[in-house]
Amino acid sequence: MAVPPAPRRAVSHLTRVDPTLGRVIARVGACRFAPRTDGTHFDALVRSIVYQQLSGKAAATIHGRLLGLWRGQAPTPRQLLRASDEKLRSAGVSRQKIAYLRDLATHVHAGTLPLDRVEALSDDELLEDLVRVKGVGRWTAQMFLMFRLGRLDVLPELDLGVQKGIQLAYELPALPRPREVQAIGQPWAPYRSVAAWYLWRLVDDATAIA
Repeated sequence: MAVPPAPRRAVSHLTRVDPTLGRVIARVGACRFAPRTDGTHFDALVRSIVYQQLSGKAAATIHGRLLGLWRGQAPTPRQLLRASDEKLRSAGVSRQKIAYLRDLATHVHAGTLPLDRVEALSDDELLEDLVRVKGVGRWTAQMFLMFRLGRLDVLPELDLGVQKGIQLAYELPALPRPREVQAIGQPWAPYRSVAAWYLWRLVDDATAIA
């Protein structure tokens, strides 16, 4: 698979500014960081909420049932707001997540979460808007920026995989705190998303070897 132009530039930058990360990149190989483009931005956030704190298989089943309520199509914010709790519960969605989904739909429908113009907003502006939604914390918002919008300079400092990757790469005695993650990752800008992708792959490789 050919490396897209942005990741290619990112790899060159990261290797130059951080030799330790450069060794990780050499070990992992080609960058395959890419956003999910299917469906709408609203669909992606609905999926994120449904998948929270569930195994992939269980979450996929519930998400599929949720879509099945609208004949396999993802609901619009208006449709989700009009659906009864009983209807959503029949798909296996918990009461707490129903509240989260309704809050998401309310924000999008009211325009306080402007998903129709995300391209015009900075990372910080989007994070601020997203975390106002119940059930969308900083980590979920960062994943949306990275894997839905393809933003290249997001560093999920709260992510355990990123923390473990840094611990492995830098041979640290303990997991770095979020503030340490941000400090270590500062030179990686403006390609911190790509750096995070490589750290996740490093952890995957170490787990597979173990």
